[in-house]
Amino acid sequence: MEKKCWLKITVDTDPLLVEPLSDFFVGVLNAGVETGAVGEAGYGVITAWYPVENPSPNEREEALARLNEHIAALNDALGVSTTSGTKVVWEMVEEQDWGAGWKKYFTPFEVISNLVIVPGWEEYAPQGEEKILVMDPGMAFGTGHHDTTGFSLEFLRKSLAKKAGQSVLDVGCGTGILGMGALLFGAGRVMAIDNDPDAVAAAKENAAKNGMAAQMEVAATPLAEINGEYDIVVANIIHDVLLALADDLMARLAPGGSLILSGVLKGAQTESLGNFFMGKGFVIKESRQGEEWAALWLQKGEK
Repeated sequence: MEKKCWLKITVDTDPLLVEPLSDFFVGVLNAGVETGAVGEAGYGVITAWYPVENPSPNEREEALARLNEHIAALNDALGVSTTSGTKVVWEMVEEQDWGAGWKKYFTPFEVISNLVIVPGWEEYAPQGEEKILVMDPGMAFGTGHHDTTGFSLEFLRKSLAKKAGQSVLDVGCGTGILGMGALLFGAGRVMAIDNDPDAVAAAKENAAKNGMAAQMEVAATPLAEINGEYDIVVANIIHDVLLALADDLMARLAPGGSLILSGVLKGAQTESLGNFFMGKGFVIKESRQGEEWAALWLQKGEK
């Protein structure tokens, strides 16, 4: 029987890059991350566990390539020289070394005010007005740790507060966290799609765990093949993919509807995205920016 092995990635970098690189590991690669405390000796070393059992050489190389691409993007976005000072080392670690490694980094946490994400292996009693989502990430993106997820959830809550029962299309749903959040905030129904079968499986399982399967359809249907219009369309992906999908995103949005876009770097990418959609007749209702990432809430004009 093949032993279970996991990919361990160690990054030694400038302390200024610890937070944005940790965000990338958690939010994009869905990895468990360990860092020291600010000011401690050795701060700048990040240990990440890639949550794919026995990853193939191609999967390993893809993860490392995405990491190196992000390091290069940080060099451009933050003006910190990462090419010479950042060292990336990887190794395969057998199951016994992984056992206590990953799940301890995913514990109940408040993703936005009064919304707590609870992993399926934990018990949590909501306090006061808190709402909870019980979920396991599986191999899909979207535990809620990433800024872009929080920004998208905040915009969903604000949009749904204006009118309950709205329909929502979640493009690139990952674990289903945005669609499930929308239902908690008052959406009438959700269509969640992703081209990754692992994400579709995780989102379906999470919707069922939260008693939302009847209101939330999850499928691998391509966006171009989705029928009808939705009051809210949300897509937390990346800048270039959002632009590539722009025509289909706009086609699925009802007149006067809300388009929530995230997964873009603040600055040039956010400006590019905003300018593109304003040129198509959208107005920016609100934007949010973190230290590195940003999100836009746009509204489509009436026909």
